[in-house]
Amino acid sequence: MIGIGETAPDFTLPRSGADDPLTLSALRPKPVVLYFYPKDDTPGCTLEAIDFTRLAPEFAAAGAVVLGISRDTVAKHEKFCAKHDLRIPLLSDEDGHVCESYGTWVEKKMYGRTSMGIQRATFLIDGAGKVAKVWPKVSVDGHAAEALAAVKEL
Repeated sequence: MIGIGETAPDFTLPRSGADDPLTLSALRPKPVVLYFYPKDDTPGCTLEAIDFTRLAPEFAAAGAVVLGISRDTVAKHEKFCAKHDLRIPLLSDEDGHVCESYGTWVEKKMYGRTSMGIQRATFLIDGAGKVAKVWPKVSVDGHAAEALAAVKEL
C-alpha cells in the first residue's frame, strides 16, 4: 500500500454522473479524499457512501474533492447513486489497475475461504499530489467525519 509522502499514482477512469473520464492530476491543487470500497450496494459500502454524501458540502467548503472507487461498472455505480441519492463521483476501476497501484487489491479470508478483493482504505491526497494521510483498514462508522477533519488540518 502506498504511504504518506509518496506521490499518489495518477489515473484516468470513467465515473458516475459524467460522460467524460476523470483524471486525478487534473484536480490539483485541490486536496482529494480517495476512498476504495469493495462493492456497490452492500451494507458497509452503502453507509460509507451515504456518510460522504452527507458531508459533501463541508468537503467542498474546505476545497476538497471526494471520490469513491471500486471495480463495479459505471452502470452499476449509476444505479447505486440513484437508489441512495449519492452525490459524490464513483469511479470504475473494472480492470483493477488503480486498486493494484494503491495496494488495495489484496487477498482476503472469510469463512475459511481465500479470495482477492478490495480492502476498504482511504487516501488523503494534498494539492501537490502527495499522500498526506492513509487509513489502511477503514471502519465505516465515523470515517467520513474523520476524513473531513484531516482535510481541514491540511
